[in-house]
Amino acid sequence: MGTDPFRVAISGDFLNEQGEDAYGELPVDRLDAAPHLVWHYLREQGPRPGDTDYWHQFYRLKMTAEQLAGVDGLILLRPWLTREVLEQVRDRLVVVARSGAGYDKVDVAACTDHDVVLTNAPLALNHATASTALLFMLALAKRLKAQERITRAGRWDLQPAEMGDEIQGRVLGVVGLGHSGRELVRLAAPFEMQVLAFSPHADPVEARRLGVELVSLARLLNESDFVSVHARPRPENRHLLGAAQFARMKPTAMFINISRGDLVDQPALVHALRTGQIAGAGLDVFAVEPLPANDPLTELDNVILTPHWNASTRDVWRATGDNVTRSVLAVSRGELPAHIVNPEVLGRPGFQRKLERWKPV
Repeated sequence: MGTDPFRVAISGDFLNEQGEDAYGELPVDRLDAAPHLVWHYLREQGPRPGDTDYWHQFYRLKMTAEQLAGVDGLILLRPWLTREVLEQVRDRLVVVARSGAGYDKVDVAACTDHDVVLTNAPLALNHATASTALLFMLALAKRLKAQERITRAGRWDLQPAEMGDEIQGRVLGVVGLGHSGRELVRLAAPFEMQVLAFSPHADPVEARRLGVELVSLARLLNESDFVSVHARPRPENRHLLGAAQFARMKPTAMFINISRGDLVDQPALVHALRTGQIAGAGLDVFAVEPLPANDPLTELDNVILTPHWNASTRDVWRATGDNVTRSVLAVSRGELPAHIVNPEVLGRPGFQRKLERWKPV
């Protein structure tokens, strides 16, 4: 281990307007307890008191080379991390710990090319994401939004017009049978639903064990009463669900997206909801985030909207905070972290040299 401390930067979007941890679950005391490590927040990325424009732009934050100069480890929440920046900090940066499951804003190939190990928290959000999908299913089926509205208005005479349905015995279509997709299947089991899944990379043996029938996307859309999207935001999945796909769905079907907005052609979804091609939707993610206040989706009564946040519970923040601190601490001791996104980097001589620098002598 060298005489220099292991320097960790934490992206400033963890902070509130007072410059404190907005979520209260990042265990920086663990970093303080490591004698060879120093850390700091990138406060210039955080919100300023009264700066309302920040909240319209914070999903577009970008890391800069200046912010990462002399940094060995980065704990990253929302900002983009590009190849251009990684090229400029390749001599020292060794680990990027993404606070969450997704890493679509990080250039993974560039991390590998520049000898940086990328980690994420792939398991922390599985249950929270799946339970959000189940929440949407139940709320849409039982017409929770409409029933609350007539209750507040004192219109109990409208009870017959807002009668809901059960999800029990219905057909659930899961698009993407990964971690959260499988967890949704587990959560839905007591409701005795028939489960179909479109997931080209799924293990057929595992699917059968779960009681899931792997089918084509067309069949899933034709037969499902609820379609829940759990696919990964890969380039080939952009606009996986568009006008042609919504046209295949039942007019009584409900559509749920808790994965990424880019997987859906949003104008086509709006059209399907307006014209009654489908009955309703529950959405936690959008094509543009934050969702503009005047977006057509906000005008529709048959949609439940949440701000890419419903799965971000306190339990999740504790789990992701634990994950990212463990990752940077492991690398600061010359050890490999858990949940490596780019395992190809491990055999690169440049990465090995960086890691070797922090091993105890």
